[in-house]
Amino acid sequence: MSVTAYIALGSNLEQPAQQVSAALAALATLPHCHNVCASSLYATTPVGYADQPDFVNAVARLDTTLDASALLEALLALETRFGRVRSFRNAPRVLDLDLLLYGEHCQDSTTLILPHPRMHERAFVLVPLAELAAALQIPGRGRVVDCLADCDQSGIYRLDILPG
Repeated sequence: MSVTAYIALGSNLEQPAQQVSAALAALATLPHCHNVCASSLYATTPVGYADQPDFVNAVARLDTTLDASALLEALLALETRFGRVRSFRNAPRVLDLDLLLYGEHCQDSTTLILPHPRMHERAFVLVPLAELAAALQIPGRGRVVDCLADCDQSGIYRLDILPG
């Protein structure tokens, strides 16, 4: 049976917009994944470690017959293929892929937490997610649009709509 999953994409190194666009295309080639669609690309200021370039973020929705752990493994392999190096928490990166939601599945293991534990408080995730599914329920947190209303959205803009 197919499950709908949502994946956050981010990059702030080596032409981030091109990295995120290429990663979106690569998601469509993952085995057992289909019907990939994506939000617009968004420029966002860093969260956590602030002394780094701005990010480009997006969210993808896809249908998959992979289980959640296998999908996570495929995402981590894609990060590696793109040259992701994990030097320290919130470090600059060529590509970051986070499994946000896997249907309505909830999980809390050493390798995977679903829904993503901080997605409901991160505008850089919620803004592009709302573009795809504003009324979507985040298990235990509420609708995407309601979580977004509680977030500071400054420092986020669509790349095709420049600020100012």
